[in-house]
Amino acid sequence: MRTVNKVILVGNLTRDPQSKITGNGQTITTFGIATNREWTTQSGERKESTEFHEIAVWGKLAEICQNFLKTGKLVYLEGRLNTRSWESDDGDKRFKTEIVLTDMVMLQKREASGDSSHYQSAQKDSAPAVSDEAPGMELEDGENLF
Repeated sequence: MRTVNKVILVGNLTRDPQSKITGNGQTITTFGIATNREWTTQSGERKESTEFHEIAVWGKLAEICQNFLKTGKLVYLEGRLNTRSWESDDGDKRFKTEIVLTDMVMLQKREASGDSSHYQSAQKDSAPAVSDEAPGMELEDGENLF
């Protein structure tokens, strides 16, 4: 049976990207984004909630994220869910679920216009278009990026 593990998010960075080089020489960049949801209850009350997501990205796309993304930037992200586990210093088993990025597009809010779209891609010359997936690149046991 065929399965799918795909995540698509549009949100704002909650912190600047941080990069590091793993023991095998691979670049990994991590950052967080927030997504918002708004709805109206049956009684007419407006509600809002925010979800926070941890992002990990490898290779050339990791370098691009490090160089071009900053806190508050609006981004479109595609990737897959990945859950890691490790044992903490006090012997507890820890888990972290993150989105491993395969594609990123920088967005900006559209100026007031007749267009029904809320977002537009950032300037074409602001960052190269790269989609990057690094299968099999795993962190060493116990290594926590966030």
